[in-house]
Amino acid sequence: MLPPGWGLLWLGLVLGSTYVSLGSCNLASNSKDALNVLLIIVDDLRPSLGCYGDKLIRSPNIDQLASHSLLFWNAFAQQAVCAPSRVSFLTGRRPDTTRLYDFNSYWRAHAGNFSTIPQYFKENGYVTMSVGKVFHPGISSNHSDDSPYSWSIPPYHPSSEKYENTKTCRGPDGELHANLLCPVDVADVPEGTLPDKQSTEQAIRLLEKMTSSASPFFLAVGYHKPHIPFRYPKEFQKLYPLENITLAPDPQVPAGLPPVAYNPWMDIRQREDVKALNLSVPYGPIPVDFQRKIRQSYFASVSYLDTQVGHLLSSLDDLHLANNTIVAFTSDHGWALGEHGEWAKYSNFDITTRVPLMFYVPGRTAPLPEAGKKLFPYIDPFDSSELMEPGRRAEDLVELVSLFPTLAGLAGLRVPPRCPVPSFHVELCREGQSLGKHFRPHDLEEDPALHGDPRESIAYSQYPRPADSPQWNSDKPSLKDIKVMGYSIRTIDYRFTVWVGFSPHEFLANFSDVHAGELYFVDSDPLQDHNMYNDTQGEDLPRLLAP
Repeated sequence: MLPPGWGLLWLGLVLGSTYVSLGSCNLASNSKDALNVLLIIVDDLRPSLGCYGDKLIRSPNIDQLASHSLLFWNAFAQQAVCAPSRVSFLTGRRPDTTRLYDFNSYWRAHAGNFSTIPQYFKENGYVTMSVGKVFHPGISSNHSDDSPYSWSIPPYHPSSEKYENTKTCRGPDGELHANLLCPVDVADVPEGTLPDKQSTEQAIRLLEKMTSSASPFFLAVGYHKPHIPFRYPKEFQKLYPLENITLAPDPQVPAGLPPVAYNPWMDIRQREDVKALNLSVPYGPIPVDFQRKIRQSYFASVSYLDTQVGHLLSSLDDLHLANNTIVAFTSDHGWALGEHGEWAKYSNFDITTRVPLMFYVPGRTAPLPEAGKKLFPYIDPFDSSELMEPGRRAEDLVELVSLFPTLAGLAGLRVPPRCPVPSFHVELCREGQSLGKHFRPHDLEEDPALHGDPRESIAYSQYPRPADSPQWNSDKPSLKDIKVMGYSIRTIDYRFTVWVGFSPHEFLANFSDVHAGELYFVDSDPLQDHNMYNDTQGEDLPRLLAP
């Protein structure tokens, strides 16, 4: 972990040397018109944002970004847990290729020496920088955030993140606890700051440094909130009075849900305030008043996050970088807030796999800002209640694994080729489709020849389980303990999931060994509460699911 000064010193050395490696496709280094990239990755953020139609949430700065962006309404992660999802979209490979389903292996040693998005930009003349949680820390990124492959300078982690899971939450008894719900007075916490505030400050410092660089930059900023614990400035609670907080629309465990599909949200059960509720395992339920408090704190964390995004984007404007910087905004996966009786990610439902995804591309998704005008003036969520409409919206189902080819194409780099099958021996390829077709000019949008049938768009996800019934490690099984894999297909019409036997030693799924299935029709069951799988047994399932 480096203090801000060290990172900036290292960056100065990089900019003054030939450290930045140039690949054979060094378009960026040869062109003064190269676009910079700011990639914002949020932890555990479902599309609970004003720009995604949530009228309760105060997210004016993210909504403002959406108003200048192309927003993908139906974007899905490939596995709803941090490390596997991040490694998947940062390498452009699916979890079955990275062979990372848990937190305990490094893909370059365990699966293949796969290139990453920042590595590809670095090899094409960009200065690449990481702030906050971009890769998941630990073994899954070689305890180095994949340095030196991916980054031109050492990644920055905020010094205060080490307090995230410690006893810094003042409870009703006046004592400090390690709670799930943790609104704080920032002046009273260790170091007098919070990780996401530090990350924003460091990212702004790096942007300031890059204004004098002849090289384009790729800056990835990873925000912690709204990941648990919900540790955020307490004033954000005021935006969400408890009397305005409703329960999830479907707070009960669905009667037809196979036990293997359920996750028992063991991580939040370890928090002191949740332990005190003495909940039954695995199904709970959590008392209604506490459910409202969880939802309140999640929403407050989102609004706190929004202020950090707002300060970052406002600085992009102030530094005159908004007219030559692509901004991509997404999350690693969603999070259940009581839907299906669950309080975590760790599933294949839409609520945990669907994510926000938007791209601002100067001059393409929005006109270039006029001289003296700001695209991203900071908006105080306490002063703003008006909802902004997204600039443009794409309804097609898309996947986070498409992030790699899409960013490469938008920046003018060669889009990596499609991966062969298998591709463990191929360093640079991609398993996702480029989303470039969606960025065509408005006057071409009406040409039906340029658009495919939305019923042909499919998003895939998967989740491992150690057993057919919920147990202590069902949420995050280690590779050696995985016995079942749930493979899920999401189309515009349905979500179909099949839970099959899986060998962790051979990394093989046995589709003739079906443990359970789920089938939900989107039009009649948008919340995915009525499993029709058993009702369709004996029928011609491919014909039933055909568009």
